[in-house]
Amino acid sequence: MDYRYRRIFIIVIDSLGIGAMPDSERFGDIAVDTLGHISERMEEFHIPNLQALGLANLKPLKQVAPVEHPLAYFMSMQEKSNGKDTMTGHWEMMGIETKKPFITFTDTGFPKELIEELEKRCGRKIIGNKAASGTEILDELGEEEINNGSLIVYTSADSVLQICGNEETMGLKRLYHYCEIARELTMRDEWRVGRVIARPYTGKKKGEFVRTANRHDYALKPSGPTVLNALKDAGLDVISVGKINDIFVGEGITQAHRSKSSVHGMEQTCAIAKEEDFTGLCFVNLVDFDALWGHRRDPIGYGREIEKFDEKLGELLTALRDDDLLILTADHGNDPTYTGSDHTREKVPFLSYSRSHRGAGPLPESDTFAVIGATAADNFHVALPPETIGRSILDMLY
Repeated sequence: MDYRYRRIFIIVIDSLGIGAMPDSERFGDIAVDTLGHISERMEEFHIPNLQALGLANLKPLKQVAPVEHPLAYFMSMQEKSNGKDTMTGHWEMMGIETKKPFITFTDTGFPKELIEELEKRCGRKIIGNKAASGTEILDELGEEEINNGSLIVYTSADSVLQICGNEETMGLKRLYHYCEIARELTMRDEWRVGRVIARPYTGKKKGEFVRTANRHDYALKPSGPTVLNALKDAGLDVISVGKINDIFVGEGITQAHRSKSSVHGMEQTCAIAKEEDFTGLCFVNLVDFDALWGHRRDPIGYGREIEKFDEKLGELLTALRDDDLLILTADHGNDPTYTGSDHTREKVPFLSYSRSHRGAGPLPESDTFAVIGATAADNFHVALPPETIGRSILDMLY
């Protein structure tokens, strides 16, 4: 079949917001600006490939000048859904508007009734039950978990329930089983979290604990069919890199690649671009920006991670074919200069590049992330699933 683009690469730079949404104050976010504030804090900011695509044309940056002839089409996108979390953002890209936000337990910890039921089902005393950094809670409670057979349960600013388990004393199989129990319990409306996350680690004492790459997310299934389902059902390839497969619980995915880091995710994406002759979509999430730097409020670390990404982006750009389309975007903000540790309600970037494009430059702002999925569906002549949102901008990319 004749497609304008045979391979579409969508790369989500997790949490790279570009400024407050009109309704951001309703979410407790005032004058937030993830990318802008990172740029202000960096002494130098070397991102030549993003610069060439037109990122500084879309978003003024302190150290990065706009270019006269950007290579990409670019625009800002507002989030239509009621939320500012990972699943809400990604689901909206693929056509789902989330009207009821997921529940967070950041300030209170999980309810006594949930903890007691989880203890009963798992046969272990639960310790923690608060919002915490994953590395700090291991230093605080890891030895107690190992020595007493306890179970560390904690949350964050996201709608998540996280369970730690030592790979050497508890074992992955048992940790995953406990997470499956927690997922079942948190399907109830009053305890409904977006994700249960297994957080395995190694080490025997404080200062030596290290989280491993065997993390596993147990997410809610999307509330209906997405563009990914439509593409797969039409016989197209849908390749996921990073936590995309977890976010969509495997729905609509034909091939999944787990990533150890954002750099590793870009290496996987470059390898796919160079070696895999697929027809369809490669959907990539690069989580370190959010997990390592945004939540930990480290703008310098975040900025350096963007620089690492830019270097790998240069490699990817050389690997793209004439009939490939690259889309760079984000799923929400996480301003590392803002108070607290929560995501921030922000607009996100959209940069679109193809060697076949004859033009480039600004596009009108979109009122939803769903233009991404709608454009992919349009390119592959696939109808949008019922009740999904989004309009294609394929005709604007020429």
